[in-house]
Amino acid sequence: MSESRPPAAPALEIVTIGDELLLGETVDHNSAWLGRRLAAEGIRVARRATVGDDEDAIAAAVREALDRTGTVLCTGGLGPTPDDLTRPAVARLFGRRLLLDPALLEALRARFRARGLEMPEINRTQAEVPEGATIFPNPYGTAPGLALQDERGRLAILLPGVPRELHAIVAQHVIPFLRARWRMRSRPIRHRVLRTTGIPESALAERIAPLLPQLAPLRVAFLPDPTGVDLRITSWGELDAEAADRALDTAEALLRPALGHHLYGRDDEDLADAAVEVVAECGPEERLTDRPGASAYFHAAVVAYADAAKETILGVRRATLAAHGAVSEATAREMLDGVRRLTGTETAIAVTGIAGPGGGSPEKPVGTVWIAAAAGTATDARLHRFGGDRTEIRERAAQAALALLYELLHTRP
Repeated sequence: MSESRPPAAPALEIVTIGDELLLGETVDHNSAWLGRRLAAEGIRVARRATVGDDEDAIAAAVREALDRTGTVLCTGGLGPTPDDLTRPAVARLFGRRLLLDPALLEALRARFRARGLEMPEINRTQAEVPEGATIFPNPYGTAPGLALQDERGRLAILLPGVPRELHAIVAQHVIPFLRARWRMRSRPIRHRVLRTTGIPESALAERIAPLLPQLAPLRVAFLPDPTGVDLRITSWGELDAEAADRALDTAEALLRPALGHHLYGRDDEDLADAAVEVVAECGPEERLTDRPGASAYFHAAVVAYADAAKETILGVRRATLAAHGAVSEATAREMLDGVRRLTGTETAIAVTGIAGPGGGSPEKPVGTVWIAAAAGTATDARLHRFGGDRTEIRERAAQAALALLYELLHTRP
């Protein structure tokens, strides 16, 4: 389920350019940064695309974006080497010649002179500008930003792909340019994320469906991943900043009771952080010891992988292992008792399961996990059947263990 968005909100598309992005050699952090920065101005990113260093592919991607949205922001391909083709591709698309800008050329030469260098002749191409383009000076590099508008009022903005250069040009030139173009008021896109675990997306949607009409004009999106489902509540620029924040507060207050114990935090909060706030000692190990200051609440961890280790270290009875197996409620509960006895803590978690890829059986397939937890006198054990590969099963098991502990911490006598 996804949000519908107001058509009146200013929108643009992003095209990132470079073979290195398609090959996975470089991660496209620019699009994520642009999405956040533009949202803060009330500008919606309607679509993102990535193409390689091919002039026809660049021209096609820009043309399609202009046909859909009327405004496109391109990053990359403005360097001086033969594979930097954004400038000629967009100039050809707009039917404009590339003309040498003497002032820009002199600025490039001055930049090299300031470093005690002579400008290589190859950099001369970076002073070639499509006819009628607006130039955005680059304070940190040799590739200026450019804005080009056609006779129909459609706009292409070309920016370098180097993050430091991109950020500076956007802040100093692109945002003011777009503000003036769209006569924008201060109505940023604001959102808040409510984080849940232990409830499927469909069940969550059914639970809050009666409340959604009361949230207007805010919109809700469901964002599932292996550790749970996030609810993103968004104001798409209909309200000013202060009104949007008040509306988000009201929406959160309305949704919290319906989410119950499945809700553990908001925005970037992690379930481990939520558990740490409630208890002085807890687990499981990897998620909790990742936190700074873990020694204040994390006492110890025991990795008893083999049956013999469960028996000799945690005191799981041989008869229990023989009768029920290592992956069973009885074993999980005895592991829990053993780790509490061994460490002297009241709050603990025990996990035993089959993460794969092998080791499963028809009765206990890969993904079978038993989790036991204790918080004071409150204890519980639950069976899970997780899907996914070994990494996903382990991740889901860690989240489920934390969720059980978090629930017990809030319900303990």
